[in-house]
Amino acid sequence: MLGTGSPAPERSSSSGQTSEAEAAGQLSNNISVRGISYTVSEHVGPWWNLSLYRKKWTRQILKDVSFHIESGQIMGILGNSGSGKTTLLDAVSGRLGHKENLFGEVYVNGRQLKREQFRDCFSYVPQSDTLLSFLTVEESLTYTALLTLQKCSKDLIKKKVDAVLAELSLSHIAGKIIGNRIFAGISGGERRRVSIAAQLLQDPKVMLLDEPTTGLDCLTANHIVSLLSDLAHKDRIVIITIHQPRSELFRLFDKIAIMSFGEMVFCGNPMEMITFFSDCGYSCPEQSNPFDFYVDLTSVDTRSKERELETYSRVQVIVSAYKNSEIFTKALAAIERTKYMKELPPIPFKNKDSTSSFLKSWILLRRTTRNLSRDKSGITMRLLQNLLFGLFVAFFLLRLKSDLVKGAVQDRVGLVYQCVSAPPYTGMLNAIALFPPLRAIGDQESKDGLYKKWEMLLAYIVHFLPFSIISVAIFSVFIYWTIGLYPDASRFGIFFAVVLASHIIGELLTLVILGVVQNPNIVQSGVVLLNSAGVIGGTGLVRTLEEMPTPFKILSYLTFQRYSSEILIVNEFYGLNFTCGKSNGSTATNPACIFSHGIQFIDNNFPDALSWFTIDFLILYAFLPGLIIIAVLSFKIRERITDRQ
Repeated sequence: MLGTGSPAPERSSSSGQTSEAEAAGQLSNNISVRGISYTVSEHVGPWWNLSLYRKKWTRQILKDVSFHIESGQIMGILGNSGSGKTTLLDAVSGRLGHKENLFGEVYVNGRQLKREQFRDCFSYVPQSDTLLSFLTVEESLTYTALLTLQKCSKDLIKKKVDAVLAELSLSHIAGKIIGNRIFAGISGGERRRVSIAAQLLQDPKVMLLDEPTTGLDCLTANHIVSLLSDLAHKDRIVIITIHQPRSELFRLFDKIAIMSFGEMVFCGNPMEMITFFSDCGYSCPEQSNPFDFYVDLTSVDTRSKERELETYSRVQVIVSAYKNSEIFTKALAAIERTKYMKELPPIPFKNKDSTSSFLKSWILLRRTTRNLSRDKSGITMRLLQNLLFGLFVAFFLLRLKSDLVKGAVQDRVGLVYQCVSAPPYTGMLNAIALFPPLRAIGDQESKDGLYKKWEMLLAYIVHFLPFSIISVAIFSVFIYWTIGLYPDASRFGIFFAVVLASHIIGELLTLVILGVVQNPNIVQSGVVLLNSAGVIGGTGLVRTLEEMPTPFKILSYLTFQRYSSEILIVNEFYGLNFTCGKSNGSTATNPACIFSHGIQFIDNNFPDALSWFTIDFLILYAFLPGLIIIAVLSFKIRERITDRQ
């Protein structure tokens, strides 16, 4: 039968062990997939063509897919691009979006899985590796183990990591940096094995891998599949999607499934596949790769309408033959039989400890700090970008004067404008450059149930706060005393606190948007527009607030720039006295000389700023916890939407 069909000759020993176990009554784990179908609705035309965009057409991605597989077996899902391989894997693992369009059942040991049980039962390795570039292989796995097995002792975690490193032949590169496209690290095949090792730390009984050989050379791809085959024979179920495997891998698979246009054309062991297609009149030529031959045979050629109809008809004939074959009948019988076997083992959940969010955030903070602290360019950017901006401003303004004719007020107002608008922008640049890789690995590990997305967010926020303080302190010390702002230590402290708040708010605002928008370029444009709108409409430095239309005046209370600009204006102008020299040898006073005291400028342009000074400061810093809460909520909402899809 399909569930215990005879594998290739080289695997006869494995088959014999399975039979002996069954004869002794030691029933193994198994997965049964019955009648999986999935449809999506797509817009007919582009968004700018409303008449076509309103219309939708339904496309069926999966069509009544069924199969059965047991422990100790590895199944390869083959098919050309668009055949439904990855969609089938996502459906089996419970990661498919729009679940209202998904029909069918997935049984593990005869028990139908509930939605919340999928991620705790299946280990999933996606096609792209999401690893932190500046950690070593051992560090990456150790932190994953800490998140997975938090109640275990350090010695036990070390033993588990060492065992996984040895099992996947990674011990010799345990101390090597993972790397990325910019600087060299481990190879593509080694990265793939690290991703697999991270899943093995939870000791999963079912492993699903999407295209584990993508981007690898033939030799490395063969090693990966051979490794997965060995893992399967250690009482695991391994299901992989694979594209164009070499013929040498033919005998490594216990089961081979071929997909075409969302339908399962065949599912059985390699020898059954050869016999089935031969009986259909399609014998594989000698010295040909059977994988390539059968995938090409079951592919639909869309280059022309005639070829599409011809090849689709051929595929349907083969599908019909498979549905009427003894192989498929035995598969359905195995599914039905296991549904009523009460003596089967319980659902094999992964080993995973449940602990507090605080401990998870602490582990994530340590991992984030260790990873980003090795990024020299990132640290340099974070610490010195504010200083570089300060150097430019200092060079441009040189030293502030008290003579109104020489721009005493204009220069100070311009400096305040820059100190209000620039720090949020540098904060945004930090988040855009550093957080997306963390968000990517957070998305993957949250799907594995290791922690919540917002816990990664909190770890990053705690991590960047000390860097923000140091960076703004360097900038503030340089700009305040070099340019010659009001020479008072307490006022310097206020200046530093306001610039720091603006810088952190810019980064937090970026994180809020990154919680709901995937594309960092769109996020960057959005934050720049919001910051510019806040500076123009909230500061009163471009146009006084009293002259603004009432709606904009009301909206200005929602901008943090309103409060930061008023604080800096009062902090600098209160108590200043100005002189008014002559211009161009003339005895007439310059028209700019309309006041001689800074408080006159405050009363004229910011009439409520002096009385609201303390309140403005409190409101400005209230933006920090407010944005943190909104950011956490945005990530929670994003996670909830993902889970419901």
